[in-house]
Amino acid sequence: MTQTYSLIITRVRDQGRDIRSFDLMPENALSAHDISFAPGQVAILQADGGEPSYFAFASAPDDPELEILVKRTVGASVSIFEMKTGDRLTLLGVAGHGFDLEQQRGRDLVFVAMGTGVAPLRAALRAVLNQKDKFGKLVVLYGARTPDDFCYRDETEDWKNAGVELRQVISRPDGHDWSGPTGYVQSLLDHVLPELNSPVALICGSQEMIEQTRDRLQQMGFARESILTNY
Repeated sequence: MTQTYSLIITRVRDQGRDIRSFDLMPENALSAHDISFAPGQVAILQADGGEPSYFAFASAPDDPELEILVKRTVGASVSIFEMKTGDRLTLLGVAGHGFDLEQQRGRDLVFVAMGTGVAPLRAALRAVLNQKDKFGKLVVLYGARTPDDFCYRDETEDWKNAGVELRQVISRPDGHDWSGPTGYVQSLLDHVLPELNSPVALICGSQEMIEQTRDRLQQMGFARESILTNY
């Protein structure tokens, strides 16, 4: 993509703690389909002429609007986090190779996400659910620090109803009403992989989490080409 686009914020929603999702529409467009990207790819965005920043698309390519997740941390994420409906961002380009879902047809898919790493995996999951009959089992393993850090809590029931096996884990349970498993998301792998047939893993999170998950999967017999990252 070489053309730049002015994107209008059409909706802002609180997601996890200090995390918001932003729906975006190209200015003077009826849908977001003018902008081509693969699930897992990353938008290079600029706010008010500031430094470019990188946010993975959380929407599938066929969705009517673009969507990103923004965690308020430092730099551009702070100013974007405070933006409102009607404000504008500039899309400078699209980065990363994303996930080649066409190559995974017929196979079981394991989505492994930590924190806001759920954004590119949500994009891939939504794309897969639009053609669910072309894939095998779908498993989502999602880790966060606390229950308040999980995003898209309003969608997880829809995922389950669509046949997705969702398992969530938190790493900091102290002080929270949580009866589920605790630890890191990699710890969930042992419980699901033995039941799957020729699975492919799609991983998003911190670099440390990705490396640890890749190591664990290879110890469990995964071929390196069956462990996919978006970037």
